[in-house]
Amino acid sequence: MGTLRDLLRATRESGSSDLHLASGFAPRVRLHGSLVPLAGTGDLTAEALAEILTEGVSAGQWQEFLASGDLDFAYAVPGVARFRGNYLRQERGPSAVFRTIPEKIASIEDLGLPPVLGRLAELHSGLVLVTGPTGSGKSTTLAAIIDRINRNLSRHIVTIEEPVEFVHQSRKSVFSQREVGSDTVSFAAALRAAIRQDADVVLVGEMRDLETISLALKAAEMGMLVFGTLHTNSAAKTIDRLIDVFPADEQPQARLSLADSLAAIVAQLLLPKASGDGRVAVHEILLKTPALPNLIRESSISMLVNLMQSGRSEGMQQLDDALLELVAKKIVTPRDAYMKAQEKGRFEALIEKE
Repeated sequence: MGTLRDLLRATRESGSSDLHLASGFAPRVRLHGSLVPLAGTGDLTAEALAEILTEGVSAGQWQEFLASGDLDFAYAVPGVARFRGNYLRQERGPSAVFRTIPEKIASIEDLGLPPVLGRLAELHSGLVLVTGPTGSGKSTTLAAIIDRINRNLSRHIVTIEEPVEFVHQSRKSVFSQREVGSDTVSFAAALRAAIRQDADVVLVGEMRDLETISLALKAAEMGMLVFGTLHTNSAAKTIDRLIDVFPADEQPQARLSLADSLAAIVAQLLLPKASGDGRVAVHEILLKTPALPNLIRESSISMLVNLMQSGRSEGMQQLDDALLELVAKKIVTPRDAYMKAQEKGRFEALIEKE
C-alpha cells in the first residue's frame, strides 16, 4: 500500500485535489469533483490505516486525535505539496481527508479570476468576505489576493488559520502567520491581538462565531483591511448570516457596523467543465457603492440584485448572470448551471434544448 507520503504523491500526480482514507475501503481521490479509487491500492484495515496516519502527525497530535476523535493540521511533502489534513474517528475506525495546497501561490490571472478582484488588494480598510461551500476554492482565491498585496504594497499582514495553509514569503509586505491551536488559542484571541500588533491586513481563516465576527467588524471599522470566509453561497445570504449571529437586541448596531465596514463580498462556486477536464469557478461579486450602506442599514437585502446588475460596469455580477455566461460559452453544461442557480427558472429552457 505504501506510506502516507506515497499516497499523497500519487494523489498529486493524478491531478486530484483530495485524498480520502477510510477504514475498510481502498483510498479514493477527488478528481474534477468526483471521488474515484486511487489506482494501485486496495482496502485498508483499521490497523493498517492507523499506522499510515501516525506518519503525518507528532506523538502529541496523535494522542490529541485519540482523545477527541478529530484533528486538523497541515502536512508538507517536500517537492510535492502541502496538504491540509483532517483526521476523524467513525464507527469502522479512523478516517482522514487530505486536501492539496499548492506550493506555488497562483496569481489572480493564473486562476482566471475576474480582474476586479485585483482591486480588492488595493483597499486600505474594510471587510472583504470570500464565501462558498467547503472545497470551492476560497482559500486559493484569498491567497492570490494576499499575494498581490505582498508583491505590490508594504503592509504588515497577519493571517489567522486552522491550520496555516498557504505559506507566504515576505516580499514588500511582512507576514505574521498564526495557527490556531499552536500559536494562539482561538481565532478571536488572535484577532483581538492583531488589533494591538500594528496590522494593516488581517486574514481570518474562518469567521465561525459571534466573538470572531464582532471583532472582525471592529477591526475593519478601526481602519484595517480584514479578509474572512463564510460558508454561504450568495451576497444576500452572507449579509443575513452575519447579522443573524448577533442576539436580537444587538442586531441593529451590528447592521450599522456592517454597513460602515463592508467593502466586498465574493461568493464562489466550482462547477465541472463541460469538456470533463477539470472545474471552473463562478462568482457573485458585490462591491461597496454609495447605495450599499443604506440597503444594509434599512435591511433592504432584496435590492442587492438590482445593485449588482446596475454595477456591472464596475465589476459587480449576480451569480445567475455569471452562470448564463459560462453556459453561452459552452464552458459548463446547462444542467450543471441549473443545479447551482438561484433562480432555476432562467435555466429550464436551456436544459430542454440539450
